[in-house]
Amino acid sequence: MTVPPHPSVLVIGEALMDITDSAAGVIETPGGGPANVALGLARRGVDTALLASLGRDARGLVIAAHLEESGVSVHPDTFHDRATSTARATLDETGAATYDFDISWEIPEAVSVDEPAVIHTGSLATFLEPGADAVAQLLAAHPAAVVTFDPNIRPALVGSPAAARARFEGIARRAAVVKLSDEDADFLFPETDLPDVLDAILALGPRLVAITRGGAGAILSTATDRIEVAAPRVSVVDTIGAGDTFMASLLTEPSVRAGVAPSAADLQEIGERAVAAAAVTVSRAGADLPWESELTL
Repeated sequence: MTVPPHPSVLVIGEALMDITDSAAGVIETPGGGPANVALGLARRGVDTALLASLGRDARGLVIAAHLEESGVSVHPDTFHDRATSTARATLDETGAATYDFDISWEIPEAVSVDEPAVIHTGSLATFLEPGADAVAQLLAAHPAAVVTFDPNIRPALVGSPAAARARFEGIARRAAVVKLSDEDADFLFPETDLPDVLDAILALGPRLVAITRGGAGAILSTATDRIEVAAPRVSVVDTIGAGDTFMASLLTEPSVRAGVAPSAADLQEIGERAVAAAAVTVSRAGADLPWESELTL
């Protein structure tokens, strides 16, 4: 699939094969945080392109087809001759996942992308070399784009908390929107209360910061307003893709894509829509993000 000349959102980051190991057996499904965000956006009707790193092997072709079937335009420079990365998720009795990664992240030094309105990035792609530096260079090459960022920390792969925080802060300074989980916050800002984490990130320059808290919902904050939203009660199958669904929902919001701070009333509605979308994903297996027709809020 060719990349549209000016996608509404260009997502930069890893796409990989999730290998889920549970009591029901082992299954393989396409995944990767940024790829999931791209999938969620396309299923919500947002014109979305993805620049990732996929092998031309069987797994890479399956992942690309899966994304394209939902309307994602996969950038041609995504493909290479190495093996496609994998993440093995082991589910406990509650459906919570722990991960074991076999991943490399590298994109070409010279990538041709037309000016997107929004660039979303995050996860391993913003921490793992050599691709992390290429991501930073792409952000610098598109100063007019609104940048959104989800660090989606994987402690075993991002280095020391101090090094990860330095890289996080470098991108957060460029970002209009930052979303992270409470586990990300604990890693990057140890022994710091979430309100103080929000204040610290907002001081870097983003106009909107959101922290997800699993079944406890989420906190969304601008420089002037801060709200909490409760998560809907659902029967959880697994938590894979929940945070990515929340991020994709944020990016369906016009104010978020414009890079402006929402009003207090809008902030509440944005948060409620995001946790409702995430609730759909956790109610079914794998990173099966909702389509627009499945959301009624």
